[in-house]
Amino acid sequence: MLYILQKLKLIIAQSIVRALGGTRSRKTFTRIGLKPVSTEAPPIIFATPTKLTSSVTAYDYAGKNKVPELQKFFQKADGVPIHLKRGLPDQMLYRTTMALTVGGTIYCLIALYMASQPKNK
Repeated sequence: MLYILQKLKLIIAQSIVRALGGTRSRKTFTRIGLKPVSTEAPPIIFATPTKLTSSVTAYDYAGKNKVPELQKFFQKADGVPIHLKRGLPDQMLYRTTMALTVGGTIYCLIALYMASQPKNK
């Protein structure tokens, strides 16, 4: 354990010296059993092409931008909550979600009650 701590201290000290602009000698690496690492960048294996032009064409996206229209629709002050703004589909989704939530809560409470009762032998 002591040997490992000494080795760790040495590695930390060497990295601090290197960070402060010290020399990078082979002797430092071979003393602790490490081999020097090449500073060259490895070759690119999977090169992905990049788009160098910054011009925006009409074909960059599909369809019309509907965000401004939807913002006006959802920000309309008509007293309807935002999760019910689209009418019947939103109401059905909301009611189904609430029914499943209440039903699941009741089912969990029944299961807990049945699990808490001792079995009759």
